[in-house]
Amino acid sequence: MVSIMGSGRVGDPASGRLGRRQFLRAGATVVALPVLEAFGASAVATQGPRNFVAIGTYLGWHQNAFFPKQVGHDYELSPTLTPLAGLRDQFTVFSGLDHRAPNGHNAWSNFLCGMNPGSWSLDQMIADSIGQKTRYPSIELTAGSGEGPQAMSFTKQGVGLPQIDRPSVLYRRLFTSDADRARTEYLLTSGESSLDMVLDDANRLQRSLGPRDRAKLDEYFESLRAVEKRMERQIAALNEPAATTTYKLPDYDPITPNLQIEAEGILYDLMALALESGQTRVMTMFLHGLGQVFSLDGRQLVAGYHGLSHHGNDPVMIRDLVAIETAHIHCLAAFLKQLQDKKTPEGKSLLDDTIVLVGTGMGDASRHSNTNLPTLVAGGGLKHGSHVAVDPKQAGAPLLGDLYVTLLQRLGVETERFSNASKNMNEVLL
Repeated sequence: MVSIMGSGRVGDPASGRLGRRQFLRAGATVVALPVLEAFGASAVATQGPRNFVAIGTYLGWHQNAFFPKQVGHDYELSPTLTPLAGLRDQFTVFSGLDHRAPNGHNAWSNFLCGMNPGSWSLDQMIADSIGQKTRYPSIELTAGSGEGPQAMSFTKQGVGLPQIDRPSVLYRRLFTSDADRARTEYLLTSGESSLDMVLDDANRLQRSLGPRDRAKLDEYFESLRAVEKRMERQIAALNEPAATTTYKLPDYDPITPNLQIEAEGILYDLMALALESGQTRVMTMFLHGLGQVFSLDGRQLVAGYHGLSHHGNDPVMIRDLVAIETAHIHCLAAFLKQLQDKKTPEGKSLLDDTIVLVGTGMGDASRHSNTNLPTLVAGGGLKHGSHVAVDPKQAGAPLLGDLYVTLLQRLGVETERFSNASKNMNEVLL
């Protein structure tokens, strides 16, 4: 039997009385729906963004390729950021900001924690304030592998939160119940869609909606099917037997398949669906990296990701490091474009409803320096389009935490401080 259920009141779609949070259920299969006007969503646009996403790289961003050379609105896009050319007015680049945190990989978590690595992280502050009304107060993800687990998010008590590293696990969490995991694996490997299980109910719901809601639901279902197809291909590829060769590999750098970029793209797709369906307001993705060798655009790189980050100013290694980082930005650009194209029930873009923070706790991995952290902020309905360069030697220069105070306040979190920062950067973004 197929039914519609909601976390608010449950109603008959034909009567137009639907709860604010709705799902389609067929047996143990559950498909979350996007927030629609028919679900009782307000037709009046909210004052500020409702969602927060943080993307952090363990190995940093190569500063010379990330930071534009010019300051202000008329800057030329840097090599790493070129995939964002079509979204130039939707993001701001920051240089010169950091938390005055200790140096070294062990202090990497200063990215979201501030001066004291491992302390209450920015995303969890936001989740504790605005995330409790959603199905998941926050979702933590990771793409890539490294030396053991590396937490990016920490509770108020300083507990590092585990991260989901498999797209299929995130998919199951978002779109099925715990009792239906075996069925989900079957759907993904058989080429069927979870939507097929609730098709009759979905069609009945669509007939009861207005034109704008019908268009939004069509878009949402199309995106969900596309993600399922990509996951099906990935699972099939993982099950294929490995090719063999008599070629002798170099002793210093074993080559193993690395699907970080592919997994990253699928996770971004699922993140967009999670935000669109209102299942969470707070998400983080940690981009790890160790010794596996990438092949990008058919070209094998000269060393593993971690090895490239310790480039020692070797131009060939820097070239390949920037190639990986640019691939990360290609994935980010596709994610931001999805958010820009999706609409909230109030008619604004999901990107305007979401603050996306991109950065790192590692300013220069080659030197293990945690100063001058490459930072980018996108979306949120903020004033964008420029490169803001801060001179940390100038008296009263802002810290990265001052930027975070602005983001917190924009999301409705009442605070005047973050870690060792007690100002804000409202004049830049508001």
